[in-house]
Amino acid sequence: MNSRRRGLLAGCAALVVAPGLAFAQTPSVTAVQHPAQVTIQVDAPAPVPAWALAERAVIAANAEGVKTFLDAYVDGRGYLRGLEHYGITDGADDAVEPIRNWPIAHALGGDDSIIEAWSNVWENHLDQYSRTRVPEVASVSEGIYYREFMPQFDWEHISEGMAGFYFYGLSRPDDPRYAIRLRRYAGLYMNEDPTAPNYDPVHHIIRSLFNGSRGPRLTPPNADDWDGPEIPGGGSARRTRFQNSGNIVGDHPLNLNATQLAFHAYLVTGDAKYRDWTLEYVNAWRDRIAQNGGNIPSNIGLDGTIGGEWGGKWYGGVFGWNSPDEGVRNYVFRGPPEAFGDALLLTGDQGYTGVLRRQLDNLYAEKRVVDGKVQVPHYYGDQGWYGWADVDGRSPGLGNRRRVETDVYMWSLERRDLDRLPKTGWIGYLQGQQPDYPLQALQGALEDVREAGQRIRDDETTIQYPVGITRWERSNPVATEALVNLTLGGADPGGSGHGPLPLHTQFRHFDPEARRAGLPQDVAALVEKIEPTSVVLTLVNTSPLETRTVTVQMGGYGEHRCRSIRTRAATVPCDGRSFNVRLTPTSSETLTVSLDRYAYRPTLEFPWEQGPPPTN
Repeated sequence: MNSRRRGLLAGCAALVVAPGLAFAQTPSVTAVQHPAQVTIQVDAPAPVPAWALAERAVIAANAEGVKTFLDAYVDGRGYLRGLEHYGITDGADDAVEPIRNWPIAHALGGDDSIIEAWSNVWENHLDQYSRTRVPEVASVSEGIYYREFMPQFDWEHISEGMAGFYFYGLSRPDDPRYAIRLRRYAGLYMNEDPTAPNYDPVHHIIRSLFNGSRGPRLTPPNADDWDGPEIPGGGSARRTRFQNSGNIVGDHPLNLNATQLAFHAYLVTGDAKYRDWTLEYVNAWRDRIAQNGGNIPSNIGLDGTIGGEWGGKWYGGVFGWNSPDEGVRNYVFRGPPEAFGDALLLTGDQGYTGVLRRQLDNLYAEKRVVDGKVQVPHYYGDQGWYGWADVDGRSPGLGNRRRVETDVYMWSLERRDLDRLPKTGWIGYLQGQQPDYPLQALQGALEDVREAGQRIRDDETTIQYPVGITRWERSNPVATEALVNLTLGGADPGGSGHGPLPLHTQFRHFDPEARRAGLPQDVAALVEKIEPTSVVLTLVNTSPLETRTVTVQMGGYGEHRCRSIRTRAATVPCDGRSFNVRLTPTSSETLTVSLDRYAYRPTLEFPWEQGPPPTN
């Protein structure tokens, strides 16, 4: 008898041994261990909790929301019903950014119609904007998309338009179009396309803030290059912000978003070259940040030096610490969280988390207390730090700082990172406060769906009016943040304040019978507590008639290693990326899952397709 089986039998109340199987049984819970997989069998009928019913209601409402959106804003060709614009005010990214979370909604357990709808919109969006030419702007004179990618633009906007594409792989990693595009897109930054030399492999930089399928732009852009030809009635005053935004040469933290291409290519193909390039580029930035005292430089010169295109000033650069773009858009936290998060998942090295923590430490070292409220600076210029603002308030500079602080804590689970965060909402719930939060959050999600649907019904815009906006900008009737928080135990990856991030979570759920991603029909999940070496997860079968089985994967990409599962009956050994739970009608079980974090290399393969996991 092997040691794994001996450990299982030692914890059993009653035992039955058969060839190849071991059972640990109580009147309500049975743990079955196969050679490479554990199945927890639960037969414990009980009243279904309100949060579980609300969770299933949100999952169902999202599918209805997609249909409502399609009826209003998508035509018979699959084209979005809006003017095709180029530029940062209302460009191709803005057209699909509002629906970027549709693939997440499916991967959480939503109806297949959701992912099919998103795929149809995405395919036709690429066609729609590839056909749209802007003669006044050289880079897009042959199409706003060139080879299905932005020709030359900044990664704030490229990444916003790519979010749904990244998340699509959570549900359809085996779609051949997905791998083909990821290889092509990643190749644009790995010098595999001689017409797009975006990356300098000697200095480990992306050569310009404007880059893409036509390579880096090394000449100053004008207002049209930034925002397309002026739109009559579109608000010309806004275009004055580009008068001082011509120096885009050299690398910028925003370009770290490009690692998402190679990262996802690795998740799908397993090809080591994508992992190697991601780490090469991220490590170069890590070294420069360390050289700069932990502050993220907002410009790297073409020679690889910090501030090289801005007179040696590490804080220079468009969208930098004192951006000439009206002086308010400091975007240095848009790119580093994505890239250092990629590197953490690829290696398990918490030193990448530490890079972001040190930048936060530097900001808090300059804090002030005004009227009892902590303020930190959000800008840096020739005069030093400036632009102090309330840590719980809003600022156009470092506007996603709170999200970054949350990410740093969720990756590290260290007390020093938790201490920065307000103990409210989801974080408060995980700390044992606000026990009613799950139900309240899910009810709020349902209200978000209702309000977006009402905006669609009340919408009096047309394709031609008003100009300069995306008609459906606030009309996405699909809510996923609460579901990601509660079912997966992760922060929302898709907010536009990020790039988006990869999916950093405690778990992902799969339906082994339907062979698809997401919670099976009728099953609800709630992550109740997260600690460095364990996570508490409750699973409920809301059906009064049907038995359901769910496969629980460790981490968003199978990066964590299951060590044991404690049920009400016993503690069951577990060694691998996933386990199964079989729930009879209205049964539920609370599991305490012990784990080793970031033990395995990440993958998008579904659990039943995964081979022996390579370790970090």
